[in-house]
Amino acid sequence: MPAFITFGRILFCVMFIFSGASKLLDLTATAQMTEKIVVPAALATYTSQLEGLTGMSMPQMLAVAAGALELICGFMIALNFGARFFAILLILFVAAATFYYHDFWNQAGPEARNNMVHALKNLSLIGALFMIAGYGRGPRAAEPAYDV
Repeated sequence: MPAFITFGRILFCVMFIFSGASKLLDLTATAQMTEKIVVPAALATYTSQLEGLTGMSMPQMLAVAAGALELICGFMIALNFGARFFAILLILFVAAATFYYHDFWNQAGPEARNNMVHALKNLSLIGALFMIAGYGRGPRAAEPAYDV
C-alpha cells in the first residue's frame, strides 16, 4: 500500500511541477494573466516599494511567485518533505486561482461551462490536497515509548 501512495503522490505532483516550470519559463504570458488580479489600495505603497526594489512590475512578481510556489510545493509533496504544510499552501493557491481565473458565475454559454469544468477540476485537486494534508508523511513504524 505505501508504494501505491508514494507513486500516486508523485504522479499527482507532476501537474504542479510542470505548471510551475511553464509559468517560470514564460513569465511574459504568465504576467499578462496575472494582470486581472487587483491589489488592494491599502497595499499600494508596499507594492510600489517592491516594484522599485525588484525592477519588476507587480504582475511579473506575481507570475514569479505563482510559478515558484507551484514548483516548490510540487517537489516537496512528491519528495514527501513537509507534505502537510505544502499541501495547505497549494490548497490556498488553487482556491485563489479558481476564484480569479474560473469565475463561471460571471459568464454565460460555453465559456461558463468550460470554466465550470476547470473549477470542478480544481475542486477535485483541493480534495486530493486535503487528503495529503490529512495523511501527512504517512504511517510511521510503531516505536516503544521507553527503552526497557
